[in-house]
Amino acid sequence: MRIDVLGAVRALRADGTPVDLGGPRHREVLARLVAAGGRMVATDTLVADLWAEPPVRAVGALRTFVAALRRAVEPDRPPRTPPRVLVTEGPGYALRLPRDQVDAHRFEDALARARRTPEALADLEAALAAWRGPAYADVTGSLWAQRERARLEELRLEGIELRARLLLDSGAGAELVAELGAHVTEHPWREPAWGLLARALHRAGRQADALATLRRARTMLVQQLGLDPGAELRRLEADILHGATTLPPARTVWTAGVRLGPRTTVELARTLALAGGDALVHSRRDRLAAVQAAERTGDIALTARVIGAYDVPALWSRADDPEQSRAVVAAAERTLTALGTDGPAELRARLLATVAVESRSADLSGTASERAGRAAREAEALARELDDPALLVFALNGVFLQSFTRPGLAAARDVIGAEILDLATRHALPNFAVLGRLVRLQSASALGDLDAASAHARAAERLAVSTEASLVPVLTGWFRARVTAARSAEPGGPTAATAAAHYRAAEDALAGTASMPGLHRGLFALALLGLRLLHDRPAPTDPALDWGPYRPWTQPLVLLARNRVEEARTALAATPEPPFDHMQEALWCLTAHAAARLGEHRAAARAATALRTARTDHAGGASGLLTLGPVARYLKEAEKCATQG
Repeated sequence: MRIDVLGAVRALRADGTPVDLGGPRHREVLARLVAAGGRMVATDTLVADLWAEPPVRAVGALRTFVAALRRAVEPDRPPRTPPRVLVTEGPGYALRLPRDQVDAHRFEDALARARRTPEALADLEAALAAWRGPAYADVTGSLWAQRERARLEELRLEGIELRARLLLDSGAGAELVAELGAHVTEHPWREPAWGLLARALHRAGRQADALATLRRARTMLVQQLGLDPGAELRRLEADILHGATTLPPARTVWTAGVRLGPRTTVELARTLALAGGDALVHSRRDRLAAVQAAERTGDIALTARVIGAYDVPALWSRADDPEQSRAVVAAAERTLTALGTDGPAELRARLLATVAVESRSADLSGTASERAGRAAREAEALARELDDPALLVFALNGVFLQSFTRPGLAAARDVIGAEILDLATRHALPNFAVLGRLVRLQSASALGDLDAASAHARAAERLAVSTEASLVPVLTGWFRARVTAARSAEPGGPTAATAAAHYRAAEDALAGTASMPGLHRGLFALALLGLRLLHDRPAPTDPALDWGPYRPWTQPLVLLARNRVEEARTALAATPEPPFDHMQEALWCLTAHAAARLGEHRAAARAATALRTARTDHAGGASGLLTLGPVARYLKEAEKCATQG
């Protein structure tokens, strides 16, 4: 079966025959789950999206729609067997279909591939041809559909222009004149489209028409918007005027390939970063290029502004690219030295906050960690003196990232998250409001307050819709799997198998993102290990499990599960102290548990000393992604083992 939403919503069987989905509400429920991209949509969110003023029995009506849809999309499912396509997950529902069976997802994937390589042109053309009209065309009056329709339409226009650029770059494209002429008539504000039309006219031997097109674009931009044409159009006009027989390929959409100044580049990079995924990866690269370009100018104030302008909220205590982060920190420290202690307070605060944010605690040791902590505190003090809310939330982001200096600081981080959230809410800083919610989610999760954490998860998801924070639902999906795991250890709770399935779904969603900065391999394996420990079972021994950076702390337990006791003892002796990050309590608990199992008194004493300050926390909960259960359990067995030595 496949589902199409690029036009009216429909479902088709493998033989192409249509599936009767029912009435408009049924189709809207299915469409809303398609728009979630495989992520769970909470029942209360679905109700709010379906009805501006929900009726008294809205939840019951929603369940009726879901039941009817399940019969429609899985007509041959045997009675009393769980659905595989439209599944219940946590407090809501999710659509489980491969991405290539949904036309919108096929289109997005084809566009992403074509951005990376010209060889994907044929797939992009096929995906563009699949559009039958406006996305979700028959879902009218719903705000979620309007937002998704606008988002997909913007991607469609980009796809049209990317296809034209790839054809022109390959030496073809003269036949595009009529198509691109209609495109710029319908979308006159899209500067790249004017350049593509001029290139197509030039390719067709119509140099005079190409110049006239560029001049028409210039007139329109100046008269109606008060803007001069961008560097790309000016370069193209100059090439044609100088009689170029062939025109160079158009620049890529990413900022490093465009002739922009460092301030413009970093501002655009900041905007791209908030979109997440591939855009975030590219934006970080372009941000560093902008910093280096600013330094080359010798203008200290300009360099300080370029470095400090990239105030992108950061949640994880690990950097996704430590080498790049070190380069940014070094540039910020050089600029701070050049500004001097009497330099403008706002610039110094932004540079200090940048040092604190980019110096992730898990990647530091010794003096570097102390220096980053001082930078965070000084940035916060300056921001408070300046009474600048936007600067203060940026500085507090740095304070948060430097708050992993020992186990057991979840309550302190919750205070930081609460202030970030309060400032962001009062001063209309929605991206930092998302950060505040996620920090509070993690803190409540670490303290075992799953009701409070769940409320923050729901609030973060609502904010993510308007801020286009696409990674938030991936994180909240992991959090709900963590809740299921915790409940599975309670009487009458879900089974361990159900919790494992939820972790698997969360891992699949994470794997489907282009980039999740700060998160590394090994999460799924660590989550399964935690689930087994909750149920007093040995570690998983599947050789296909990827333990990633957590291997040193998990190997003693994996070897014990294989009855390789002496090897486990050797592995435990080689286990280092955990890095200062979201997982430190969990990794100390693994050391404590392995030491108790092996009767290694010194290792147990070392773990007990580290864990005493986190006695009331839940191991792994600080990540908001997984749990090993209460720290107190592991502390107790470590202390018992240590006293027997």
